[in-house]
Amino acid sequence: MTIVASGAVAPSTGPTEKGTGPTDKGVGPLLRGWRERRRVSQLELALRAGSSARHISFVETGRSRPSEEMVLRLAEHLDIPVRERNALLLAAGYAPHYPETPLDDPAMDALRQGVQRLLEGYEPYPALVVDATYDVLAANRGIAMLLEGVSESLLTPSLNAMRLTLHPEGLAPRIRNLGEWRGHLLAQMERQIALHRSAPLRTLYEEVAAYPVPDPVPDPDAADELAEPAPHFALPLRIEHDGRVLSFVSSISTFNTPMDVTVAELAIETFLPADPATVKYLQSLQP
Repeated sequence: MTIVASGAVAPSTGPTEKGTGPTDKGVGPLLRGWRERRRVSQLELALRAGSSARHISFVETGRSRPSEEMVLRLAEHLDIPVRERNALLLAAGYAPHYPETPLDDPAMDALRQGVQRLLEGYEPYPALVVDATYDVLAANRGIAMLLEGVSESLLTPSLNAMRLTLHPEGLAPRIRNLGEWRGHLLAQMERQIALHRSAPLRTLYEEVAAYPVPDPVPDPDAADELAEPAPHFALPLRIEHDGRVLSFVSSISTFNTPMDVTVAELAIETFLPADPATVKYLQSLQP
């Protein structure tokens, strides 16, 4: 996968296993694992789902086979990821409820075009689209600008946002507040692992967390900031580019109530300039 500077969504490489549920087989142990992960009692789950604690207990121990509707209802109230809801249905003997449509499928035309317009419309500010393991599926020219100077080994398919950011041959040496930003990204991954039980994401986390941390680059603005701290409404990413320090805050958007596994695992991250100097510089790059 390569960076798409024009903002077009790159073709999907096809379905891959993004997450795994608890290792016990059968829908009962799977549901119990998710319920315990969410720290919900059988009684509380029963009240949410309009059932009884006795029935939930029978389902979890295998004494009762839940209906397809019940599986989906319990999954919804346990906030189980869409991919894993399909796994629950299969374990219960039902067909998957949610399709997994490749991004290059004609059925995804409206999605691809909409995302492309969003990314292009956000220029000159950076924006990108990632999947459940932070592989970059699309990006605009703002992202391509920030990646100038990154090692070619990190720019070969498939690009991964976490590797690009934290690798010592990636963006890390140019991030002025690397300690804070690295901590933010690792904490974000930890939350995703807790939510999705994703073995591939856990492997990625262990990889990037083990990267050596480059020595911090002296920041000439640091002394001024300590004396007169600038107000920030969110943790900024302070990154050097072409002799300037640019400042951004990021926002991550997902699709509301997705009905497809692929769509459920897409996230659009946009970087908003955090100071007037960054706005002025990026606008000066406009053709």
